[in-house]
Amino acid sequence: MQKEWYVVNTYSGHENKVKEKLEMRASSMGLEDYIFRVVVPEETVIEKDKKTGVEKAKQKKMFPGYILVEMIMTDEAWFIVRNTPGVTGFIGSSGKGAKPFPLTPAEVDNILNSMGMSRIEIGEGLKIEDSIKVIGGPFANMYGKVKNLETGNGTIEVALDLFGQETIVELELSEIEQA
Repeated sequence: MQKEWYVVNTYSGHENKVKEKLEMRASSMGLEDYIFRVVVPEETVIEKDKKTGVEKAKQKKMFPGYILVEMIMTDEAWFIVRNTPGVTGFIGSSGKGAKPFPLTPAEVDNILNSMGMSRIEIGEGLKIEDSIKVIGGPFANMYGKVKNLETGNGTIEVALDLFGQETIVELELSEIEQA
């Protein structure tokens, strides 16, 4: 089984509380190997104060009442998430005990990239010499090996086989997945 992203419905306005409770429960029950990241999708919005006319940056929820959870869908992990206080259910489940469908990598990339995050974690999930598959851009459907992770701008250097020769190319994290 592999880790995938799921959308969890919460009480509106309780997203951050549910995130904290879910992370605490996963930790206390020893499920850190199954529940990895919990994200409240937010974006920065510039708003003008009506009285003073001063512009302020504010965090606004992209999807009020929803959080994203990166997890391996086991019976235990599914039970823990569903029974966390404030959670009303998973999106993509028909109910009646059916497990939900995960988000596609493209959907996750769209949401996380708009927040300045990536689906793939450098250091934990991705290491030098790991095999990757390119899923976007001009090198789509090619396989390669990670050569450098420390570019600092959300990109990595990957060695691809181009015309029989190993070539180092720089790719964005949203353009790859682990092979």
